[in-house]
This record gives sequence, C-alpha cells and structure tokens, in this order.
Amino acid sequence: MSTPTLNRPASGTVVRLEGVHKRFGALEVLRGVDLSVAAGTVTVVLGASGSGKSTLLRTINHLEKVDAGVVEVNGELIGYKRAGNHLRELHEREVLRQRSNIGFVFQHFNLFPHLTVLENVVEAPVSAQRRKRSEVEAEARALLERVGLADKSGEYPRRLSGGQQQRVAIARALALKPSLVLFDEPTSALDPELVGEVLDVIRDLAASGTTMVVVTHEIGFAREVADRVLFMHEGVVLEEGTPTEVFDHPRHERTRSFLAKVL
Repeated sequence: MSTPTLNRPASGTVVRLEGVHKRFGALEVLRGVDLSVAAGTVTVVLGASGSGKSTLLRTINHLEKVDAGVVEVNGELIGYKRAGNHLRELHEREVLRQRSNIGFVFQHFNLFPHLTVLENVVEAPVSAQRRKRSEVEAEARALLERVGLADKSGEYPRRLSGGQQQRVAIARALALKPSLVLFDEPTSALDPELVGEVLDVIRDLAASGTTMVVVTHEIGFAREVADRVLFMHEGVVLEEGTPTEVFDHPRHERTRSFLAKVL
C-alpha cells in the first residue's frame, strides 16, 4: 500500500506574510513580521518564550486573526477576501476549508480521547473534506505505518505514550494531504527519551520534500533539517538565514546571547 502524497506545489512560494501585526490588549506580540516560505523547504523558528513564535504560526491558518498585514498560503488570502480596497473576513466554513489544506501539529497533541487512533486520523478528512471513509481509512493505515504505529490503530490515546500520541497527531495532520504542515513546539511536552521518535518522523517528512514551518527549541534538529532559520525577538524577526549563518555566524548580540544559553 502506498503512502498518500501531499498536495504541494512543485515550486514557488507556499507561505507569504507581509507586515503582520497582532496585539493582545496592550501587548503587541507581532510587530510587522514579513515571511516567505518556498515550496519543499523547512523553516525553523527560534526564540525565547514570549517572542511571538507560536502566535506567528497560528496566524498562518487563522487560529489568530491578524490586526494588520497580509497572510497568504499558495497565493490565497487566509481568513479574508478582498472587497475593493478593503479586506472582509471569511465565513467560518470558508476558513475551515482553508485550514483543511494546512496541517497543524500542536504541542499537546489534542487527540480526541473517545476515538481510537485510526478514528482520530480519519475524522478530519471525512468530516471536513467530505471524502469517502473507505478511501480515507486505507490512507490512514498507510500513514500510521509510516509513523511506526500500524499496530496501534485500535488503541485509544490514553493507552499511548506521549511520543506515540504526537506521532498520531502528525499522521492526523498528514491525512488532510496538506500543502503545508505547521509544528508548534512538537516535542516540548514530551519526556526527553521520547523526543527522538517524533523528530525522526519530522526528519522523514523533510527528506520527502514536505513544506514545513517548525517552532522548536531543538537546535541540533534545526541545524540538521532546516533550510532557513528565523530568530524572533519581541515580535520581530531579528535574524534569518541558513543554519550555518544563524548558528555559526549570528549578526545580532541578542541572537548570540540566546544561542549561548541553548547550544
């Protein structure tokens, strides 16, 4: 059985953010962020807690509404449509349609506890994409095999380790056949001995050409798999470049200070 392929463009820009601002009350979390992610690349976002990393990720699929700026995925405005010179927010069903093309892997798994592993993977493609359950189940089993959990399809999440639950969450994200997968600190809730098994799955995705944006503190992993590294500080992208440029030759003192504490 072949593993389903993702709906990714052969070339071009998958993600484009321009001048994105986000405020929570008096706190401005994102302050004019620009970002471009090319198809088939891995972008890793680093930064201290509170720097805006997770908020940035959540604006890409409209889990957080931006206060100003533009977010596009595959050339389509996310969460809004143009009405003359203004932007009008889309209806929720349209936002859900857009999200169905963007995989999102959360820090705390967010699996449905009352559904089996297989049912967790099958649920979104059937309910959100109106696909045939028999077709989706076959693909879901292939995905579970891909993440090393073919023998756990009938188990419930409570009977799995944290690492296994996160691998199910990755399979669930891939079941939508997204053109883009977002990871929000996918290993930070795991015991140290379980981190490797999740990173191995993400490495496999990177090698297969999946377009990904990954928020993580795993510097070794970032150095190995990232095409580009962004360092965020106080709501702005302070530094970006290849792993070699950012890790070995950082230009900003704040980047050097951060790396000195985590390397």
